[in-house]
Amino acid sequence: MKRREFLTAAGAGIAASTAVAMPAIAQTQPEVRWRCTASFQKSQDTLYGTVENFARRMAEMSDGKFQVQVFAAGEIVPGLQALDAVQNKAVEMCFTASYYYVGKDPTFAFGSTIPFGLNTRQFNAWLYYQGGLELLNTFYQKYNVHMLPAGNTGAQMGGWFRKELKNLDDLKGLKMRIAGLGGQVLSRLGVVPQQLAGADIYPSLERGTIDAAEWVGPYDDEKLGLYKVAPYYYYPGWWEGCAGVNYFINQDEWKKLPKVYQAMVEAAAAEANNTLTARYDAENPVSIQNLVKQGALLRRFPNDVLEAAYKAANELYAEISETNPDFRKAWDQIKAVRSSSYLWWQIGEFSYDDFMVRARARGG
Repeated sequence: MKRREFLTAAGAGIAASTAVAMPAIAQTQPEVRWRCTASFQKSQDTLYGTVENFARRMAEMSDGKFQVQVFAAGEIVPGLQALDAVQNKAVEMCFTASYYYVGKDPTFAFGSTIPFGLNTRQFNAWLYYQGGLELLNTFYQKYNVHMLPAGNTGAQMGGWFRKELKNLDDLKGLKMRIAGLGGQVLSRLGVVPQQLAGADIYPSLERGTIDAAEWVGPYDDEKLGLYKVAPYYYYPGWWEGCAGVNYFINQDEWKKLPKVYQAMVEAAAAEANNTLTARYDAENPVSIQNLVKQGALLRRFPNDVLEAAYKAANELYAEISETNPDFRKAWDQIKAVRSSSYLWWQIGEFSYDDFMVRARARGG
């Protein structure tokens, strides 16, 4: 056989083997159809958009064999009942925020965030390399679910207030929409926490049913138009130095999956965990400027509010830890990670950011 004929034949052989091999691999895997209920509305293109991307990636990686159908809050169950739907097998998985379920056990907060907890990068380091994900999934087994990180909003804002806060006393009697353990901390400062879905925040502020509300940050908050009814926009969101969202998968359904499908789910979730933060980092700088132009009044929380909240948070964690060993294990880990991480952050990240912020202020 001549050299040209040999190369042509060899190339054809390789192409043929590849053409056969790839579909053959796909054909060995079962078809899987899952339903995923979300705690968010379709209008929230950041949060809801990320679970839509997850479903698309699963279909692409499996050559259409693994299909995930996504449902917005209220289409199957209300947003705050997403976890329950997975537990009772109404759906195979959900996309939600773990701290929505602190009523079941305050340990659920650690899957999203706790007041004065970790920032986004510290949180991911804890989850993936410092035992956090293993610790949390040991806890979640009690609820027959398996959790995968699904994204992070980054540091959030401190919320919208109808009236300006001058000092700690201005919090007393204030009715505020807030999720997670942040509400329990604020209640110790005289606030009356309210649990409301996102769609109910604007009308509640407009009617005066509530006096303040936190949602996410500039991009998502701008969409709700909260500046029109509560102009004072506070920072920092000390109860959400980051805020992780989560995929909860029914344990039985997770165990049924072939290893290759489990790997696909983990890969698609990891991609979502990275890209959601990137999306917020791209959108928030533009939106915070838009909000100020439209009349939002930026205010930093008074120091006495921050100090009192920090003290109250630590007292709360100590009290819960006395009777809840799951909470105590997670809190002990978080404290250790936060302490060692900020030792480095002060040297590396913070010193760099501090200089660059000052350089920007000088017009650099």
